Parts: sequence; C-alpha cells; structure tokens
Amino acid sequence: MYTEYTMPVQQGLASSHGSGAVHIDRVGDVLTFTLDHPERGNEISAAMFEAMLAVLREEAVAPRARVLRLRARGSVFCTGRERAGESVAGVRAEAARLVSFKQILRATPLISVAEIQGDAFGFGCGLAILCDFALAVERASLAFPEMRAGLPPAAIMAYLGEYVLPRHAFPLVLFGEPFTARRALEIGLVSDVVADVAKLGIAADALTERIMQLDPASTRACKDLFHTMLQNSFESNCRLAVEALTVCSATMLRR
Repeated sequence: MYTEYTMPVQQGLASSHGSGAVHIDRVGDVLTFTLDHPERGNEISAAMFEAMLAVLREEAVAPRARVLRLRARGSVFCTGRERAGESVAGVRAEAARLVSFKQILRATPLISVAEIQGDAFGFGCGLAILCDFALAVERASLAFPEMRAGLPPAAIMAYLGEYVLPRHAFPLVLFGEPFTARRALEIGLVSDVVADVAKLGIAADALTERIMQLDPASTRACKDLFHTMLQNSFESNCRLAVEALTVCSATMLRR
C-alpha cells in the first residue's frame, strides 16, 4: 500500500517555506521525507534543506531508524532547488548547503530509498541517484538541465561517474536533454522501473521489508564498507577487508 507520511509542524518535524514543506515522519524503524512543494515542482527551499539536514545529522550521531524513504507529493518528484542568493557570499552559502546535504545523505547509516513518482530534474535527479536504491515510474523523465542555463552541474559531476560510465555521463551533463526512466535503468542511474505510482509504493514497501530482515549492525557496516572501498585503492581495500573480516567474524563468534 502506498502510504503518505506527514508530521504536524508543531511537533517540530515539518518545515514550511511559503506553501512548500517537507513532511518528516517515523513509523517504527522507517524514516520518511515527503517533499510537498508541488506548485514549484517540489523545488527544495532553504527551510526544507535545513529540516532534513537536522534529522540526518541526528541519525549520523545516534541512528534511530534503519531505512530512509524519500518521496514527493504531486505529479513530479523534484525539479531542482530554489536559488535565492543575490551575492557571491549568498550563492556560496547555498552551494555549500546543498553539497553538505548530499554528503550527509550519502554517508547516512540508514539505507535510503528514493521513490521517483514523476519527473526528476537537476538537483532532484542528483538527489535520487545518491540514494542507495532509486525506484522510478515508467512515465518519469530525468535530466541534468543546468548547462542550458550556462551552468555546469558541478555538484552532480562530483559523483555521477561512480554510477554511470563516462561515455554515458558526459552527454547527460553537457546537453541536458531529458531521458526516460528506462534509459536511466539501462545505464545504472536507477535500480528499477515500475508501471505506475501504485506499483511504486508496493515495490518500495517490499524493498523496505527486505532491508528490515537484515541484521541492523551488519547492514550499517556493509554500507559503510561499500562506500569507503569505492574511494580507496585496491591495496587499501585489501587491508581494510582483513580488518573488517576479523572484526565481524569475532563479533559472530561472541553471539
């Protein structure tokens, strides 16, 4: 069942900016962020950034949840972020905040699942890709359109090459043309494509259940090792593997 999660503002887990908001809720071990700024294509505002950052920082220090589900209301998933900076300092602050958000989302000990129920452009597309799993409906279009405004998408290029081969990645950022969810699946940008929103909810629920069946500590260790080893040399990873296998095996022996 595709369930909408919300949290009243007065409880401190929702942030509004004009008529836009992000609703943040916990149900058991599942934390859910729901983008709710449909009249602006679910663009993420400064207040929405700060609300999500605050929760992710808490989880980084002391994880309470095990799964993070990122979803949106309306016909699109997310078509970018609001740009309010009117000076070099303001623009730099905005850039730093969005990069910090991506860094902490990628590093969170929670297993993250993006539910792309509609178009995902620019920051929205990059946000979905950073999640551990990205599920998309068939009709969704994706794009990195920044170059059409003369702005190289630097924040996306910082990690796009880890998900897509350069021959696929460079045309996407250079020309900014929309591509289908099926094409995204073919080149490795999303995990699965489903027919419609109802099936998207079913698929996300099933994936969440699979994650919940795993040992929590082992799941966090697996994610941490996976991302750490992506950045390391083969030799460094071999040394890290010996240490990890020793620690994990010793833990299993004590059980």
